[in-house]
Amino acid sequence: MSLVATTESPSSQHDITVSAVDASTLTRAVCYDSDTGDAVLVLAHGAGAGQAHPFMVGIARALAASGVDVVTFDFPYKHAGRKLPDRQPVLEACFRRVIDWTTTRAATRGRLRMFIGGKSMGGRMATHVVAGNPEAMRGVVALGYPLRPPGRSNADRVSHLLTLRTPLLVVQGTRDTFGSPDDIAAAMAAVPGPVTVVPVQGGDHSFAVRGRAPAAVLGDVAAAVVRWMD
Repeated sequence: MSLVATTESPSSQHDITVSAVDASTLTRAVCYDSDTGDAVLVLAHGAGAGQAHPFMVGIARALAASGVDVVTFDFPYKHAGRKLPDRQPVLEACFRRVIDWTTTRAATRGRLRMFIGGKSMGGRMATHVVAGNPEAMRGVVALGYPLRPPGRSNADRVSHLLTLRTPLLVVQGTRDTFGSPDDIAAAMAAVPGPVTVVPVQGGDHSFAVRGRAPAAVLGDVAAAVVRWMD
């Protein structure tokens, strides 16, 4: 896989090519660099929208403004313009590839605390990646965990977490049709590692809150993530 990374800041943008064994699969990463801090978060998108979606851009910018470097990326299917997500092994392999690249870059910036996470499917994939290889990860951030897709009450989205000892933060809207904060807490009660559930009052699966501007809500979410990281 080849990784083309774009560093985005208020004043500069450039591409970096990172080669891997399979150069036929391409993805793109965008780096939102903070001016301070020592943490970096690799943040994956959800199933339906890529890293350019306003949610992803908004939360990445809010976190960077709060002192956390953020690296977002597109899974291969999204980068190729396909609608259906890749199979889980492909998603995880891509995630790990971006983590490896980010780890190298973060060391040059003095970002020694590594976190990974994502929106919905991206957060679930992050938990799979860490459950299988927890080394060097300070924590996992799940923004809207897809506990059970609407209409599929028997979906198993938590059994892999029974081996997870890395700290996990789940930010969940109280109107999320994929599972409420209470549903998340109950489903993850047996997880051996520390699990923190932060509710977004009135928020749906994308944290949309009636009567509140999206930027304000994402600012609150970013603040909660930073407090948990610290």
